[in-house]
Amino acid sequence: MPKHLNTGQALSVTKHHRQMLNGHRSYALWLTGLSGAGKSTLANALEAELYARGMRTFLLDGDNLRTGLTQDLGFSPADRRENVRRVAHAAKLLVDAGVVVLVALISPFHEERQRARALFAPDEFVEIFVDCPLDVCEARDVKGLYHQARIGKIPEFTGISSPYERPANPDIRVQSDRQSVESDVRQVLLDLSRRGLVPNSDRDAVTRI
Repeated sequence: MPKHLNTGQALSVTKHHRQMLNGHRSYALWLTGLSGAGKSTLANALEAELYARGMRTFLLDGDNLRTGLTQDLGFSPADRRENVRRVAHAAKLLVDAGVVVLVALISPFHEERQRARALFAPDEFVEIFVDCPLDVCEARDVKGLYHQARIGKIPEFTGISSPYERPANPDIRVQSDRQSVESDVRQVLLDLSRRGLVPNSDRDAVTRI
């Protein structure tokens, strides 16, 4: 079918129906930052907290996705853009399924993060900048990736030989070098609560959908 004719199929069960069944709204938490900034650690802790509150969640971690969904991609700028595109569409499917999806992905380019955001309704995408100085990220690097990048064994490594474009105005910014993971989780949950994305009670869970 020609691309311009592919308008999609209307479905009887909608995102709203799935949200009502789950008892809470669905949305994407997009965690961006340098390698070693603490994206995966924070995303994992956040998911555990949301799950404990009875919310249906799923975590899309960049490292795990490269073993399957994006295993054919390298780290060139073009491949990084395609990586973000695929993950964003996967996240959109999960949000449409009524799930709170957490994405932990370097996603270094501003334009691609904005394209990811554009897939969602305005209140369904929360960009979380896990801000951490490069030297701290390098010090945390147990895999030695930064060292290998410094000596030229890993080309196009974000923060060393490939740029990372810091979010100019993220929805949430956590400074992972200054706070504990527990403090970062509390900060994010407080912000999500103010946005009406984390229910304070079972009654709120339904009435806010």
